Amino acid sequence: MLTPTLNLVGAGHVGRVLGRLFAASGAFALQDVLTRSPASAQAAVAFIGAGHACTDVAQLRPAQVWLLAVSDDQIEPVAAQLAQTHDLTGAVMFHCSGAKASTALQAARAGGALVASVHPIRSFADPQQVAREFAGTFCGIEGDAAALALLGPAFETIGARLVPIDGAAKTVYHAAAVFASNYLTTVLDAALRAYQAAGIPEAVARELAQPLATETLANVFRLGPAAALSGPIARGDLATVARQEQALLDWDEATGRLYGALVPPTTDLARRKHGAT
Repeated sequence: MLTPTLNLVGAGHVGRVLGRLFAASGAFALQDVLTRSPASAQAAVAFIGAGHACTDVAQLRPAQVWLLAVSDDQIEPVAAQLAQTHDLTGAVMFHCSGAKASTALQAARAGGALVASVHPIRSFADPQQVAREFAGTFCGIEGDAAALALLGPAFETIGARLVPIDGAAKTVYHAAAVFASNYLTTVLDAALRAYQAAGIPEAVARELAQPLATETLANVFRLGPAAALSGPIARGDLATVARQEQALLDWDEATGRLYGALVPPTTDLARRKHGAT
C-alpha cells in the first residue's frame, strides 16, 4: 500500500514538528510545504528534512492529505482558497487549532474533502525539543469519521495519545487549556509579585514558591482538586481572606481584583471538599 502524500500549508512551530515526525516515521510522504516567503519555506523544509518549498498555492500538487498549520483566523480563508484551486474530492484536510472545530473547513468539505481537527495539547515553544519528546502527547480529535480513520493511526505512529472531543464544545475545550496553562502562569506571576512586595527578591521568591506550587499540582493530579485544596478558604477563615483581599487592593488593585474573583469558585471547591451541597 502506497504511503499517503501530505501537503503542509503553513509551517510555524506546530507544522514543522508534525511535518518532521510524519516524514521520519513514514506515516505520510511529505510532498509540498507552503509558507509566505521563500526563506521561511526553505527553513521549514530544512527543519523537516523532507518536502518541496512553495510560496504560491498554484505550486501545490494534488495530495491525499492536507494539513493547514496556519493561524486560527486564516483557517477558513485558506481552506476556501484551496477548495477553489484544487480538486479535493476524497482528500483529507485537517487543522491543529485548539480553538476552532473542523467545521472551519466547511469550504473544503463542500469541495469533496473529508475534514477533521487534531489538536496536540502541549506547548510548541521549542520545536526541536517537542520533536524529540512528542511521544505521549495527548491530541484532541474530532471531525469526519473517515478522516479520523486515516489520521488516527498516523498520529499514533508518532506517539500521540488520541482523545475524542465534542466539536460543538471546542471553544470550551480550548478554554480548559488556557486555565491549565496560561492562567496558571498569571496566578503564579501574581504570587511572585506579592512575595516581592513583601521584600523578597525575585530569585528567592521563585525558590520559595516552587515547592508550594509543585506539591499543590502533584496533589491536584493525585487526589483531585477538592481533596488538594488547603488554605484559609478551605478552613473557613473568611476574616483572613477579607484582610488579604483588602491588602492586595491597597497594594495593586488589579491583583486584588484577581484575588477577589477567585474567592467564590474556591469557596465552592471548599464546599465540595467538605461534602456540602
